Amino acid sequence: MPTTGGDVLLDHGHDGQVAYLTLTHGGYTIVTMEMRARMAQRFAEIDRDPNVRAVVVRSDGKHFTSGGDIAGFMEVDPIDLTDLGQDITAPARSTKPVVVAIDGYCFGVGLELALSCDIRLATERSEFALPEMNLGMIPGSGGTQRLARLIGLSRAKFHILTATRIKAQQALDWGLVSDQLYPDRDALYDATEKLVSKLIGFSPAALRTGKEVLDRGVDGPLYTGIELERKAYSMLRATQDFAEGVKAFGEKRKPTFTGR
Repeated sequence: MPTTGGDVLLDHGHDGQVAYLTLTHGGYTIVTMEMRARMAQRFAEIDRDPNVRAVVVRSDGKHFTSGGDIAGFMEVDPIDLTDLGQDITAPARSTKPVVVAIDGYCFGVGLELALSCDIRLATERSEFALPEMNLGMIPGSGGTQRLARLIGLSRAKFHILTATRIKAQQALDWGLVSDQLYPDRDALYDATEKLVSKLIGFSPAALRTGKEVLDRGVDGPLYTGIELERKAYSMLRATQDFAEGVKAFGEKRKPTFTGR
C-alpha cells in the first residue's frame, strides 16, 4: 500500500522576507507523493511573493528524511514517472536562494531535494545516500547528475552504484555541504538563521542573477560562462540597488536594497 499524508508546511519570518518550508511526516519523514506535489505548490507560492528574499527547507522529524514512499511508486503509471523530478527539484528553479538545514538521515529523494537547494548545512550526525540500487532502481529526481557535479564522477559512481552512505565529514570535505558541521539541531538552526539574515540584507536582483549565472554557467564551456557573467554584470550596473550600494559604501553606511 502507498504511504499517504504528510505535508510541507509554509511559514514566514524576518517580516515576511524568509519563507520556511518544513517537511512533516513522522520521525523518519517519509516523503509521499502528496508531499512531492506540495513542494512544487509551495515554491510556486514563494516565487510569486515579491517580499520573500530567501527560503529555508528543513524537517520536524527525527531525521531530515529517510527517503521516499517506496510502495507508492508501484501505484504510479510508468509514463507519469518521466516527470518525477519536476516537483522535488523546485528549489533549483526558484529565483530565490534556498538554504536546506539537514539533521540526521538525508536519503533518496531527501538527498535529491537537498541537492536542488543552493546551500546545504548539516549536523555532525547527518548521513547522505542514494540507496536506490537496493531496489533495482536508480535515482530519478536529479540525483545522478547533481551528485556527480558536486563531488565528482568517480565518487558519485561509487556511492550510487554501491548504495554506500556518505558520512557528514566526507560530505563536508567533498563540498556536498557548506561551511562546517554543527553539533546538534539547535546549533544548525542558529547558523541557518544567521545565514538567511545575511542573505536578505543583499540585493534581491544580485542574488537572483548570481544564482542564475552560477547554475547556467557551470554546465557550459568556460567562455560561455564568462560571457554570461559579463552580460549579467553589465545588467546589474543599471540597477538602483547597485547605485545604492556604491552610495552607501561612500557614506560608510549599510545599504538599503529594494531589488530594483
